[in-house]
Amino acid sequence: MAKRDYYEVLGVAKDVTKDDIKKAYRRLAILNHPDKNPGDKAAEERFKEATEAYEVLGDEQRRQAYDQFGFAGVEGMGGTGSAQDFSSVFKDFEDIFGGFGDFSNIFDSFFGGQGSRGRGGARERSRGANLRYDLELPFEQAVFGAAVEIAYSKNDSCKACAGSGSSDGSGKRVCPTCQGSGQVRRSSGFFSIAQACPNCRGEGSIIEKPCRECGGSGLAKKKQKIKVTIPPGVEDGKRVVIPAQGDTGPNGGVPGDLYVFIHVRPHDYFERDGADLYCALPVSLTMAAIGGEIIFSTIEGKKIKVAVPAGSQHGKMLRIREEGIPTAGGHRGDLYLKLLVQVPAKLSRKGKELLEQLREIEGEDSEPKPVKLADLKN
Repeated sequence: MAKRDYYEVLGVAKDVTKDDIKKAYRRLAILNHPDKNPGDKAAEERFKEATEAYEVLGDEQRRQAYDQFGFAGVEGMGGTGSAQDFSSVFKDFEDIFGGFGDFSNIFDSFFGGQGSRGRGGARERSRGANLRYDLELPFEQAVFGAAVEIAYSKNDSCKACAGSGSSDGSGKRVCPTCQGSGQVRRSSGFFSIAQACPNCRGEGSIIEKPCRECGGSGLAKKKQKIKVTIPPGVEDGKRVVIPAQGDTGPNGGVPGDLYVFIHVRPHDYFERDGADLYCALPVSLTMAAIGGEIIFSTIEGKKIKVAVPAGSQHGKMLRIREEGIPTAGGHRGDLYLKLLVQVPAKLSRKGKELLEQLREIEGEDSEPKPVKLADLKN
């Protein structure tokens, strides 16, 4: 069946105020609520239709989009008819419907169990919690990767009761309060809300003789050590996910994951930018002037020859290809050496004489002009 116009559903004109829309919806919601019309599918559909209309027309942005483009204008903006969307609508009516807490539970049966627990079902086996571990790595291990052993504590099945939670192995029995549903309902006028059973705390079952070691939870703290493989080139702040190494889930549920967050210690000489490495390298005044070769030790300790061009200026960058950080594709970044020209603080008599001769031969501008700031940036 094609959707009806939202204004027609609420029985209001297109130029009405937001308060008028709210009043119209309240009237229809009370009239057609499923608790007032048990088993009446037509009333349920009218209730759902009115709620969807209010979700759109009660929001200024959605209403404007609907007025301009119709149903196409509100696609992806809500108004989809889910229990989660409708629960947000009911929060606008807490003063009207008694101030219930979690309105999504009102729709457990009406919208096919889309609430937090579902229709009439006790708490199922759930996944365990994910855990976080902060790992500090030396710079070199982050660059080239490593296998690192870590130790931490997690929730695991209690050995004393084999995870049953019962001290005598009798296990669990159906909760007499909720008859295994995990829920009890509280009514107020036409409306009712499902809540977790206070006797079994939503489990649907109880343990008569809880295990002394775990208090009936079936879980106990366990210390363990595992090896974590750190991939080459991992950056500071990244994380490595270790599946199924988090807490074991309640009721024998599957374990969560372990998230290892990487913190890289700074290096004394190297910095990184992506896959590239940077290092400052001092060179003598004569090396910068006439050029030559120097021996440089890379981050992995390999000796390489680096050619310094004649006339190199202070701050010049030399690029050495594929001596940077390994990448996932099997390639490596580059190494950049920033030359720092060292001017001797003290000169021997002979050295001073030679520099004096150089100044006479090459000449020296006694009135140097300032350099443009734009030229310095280039």
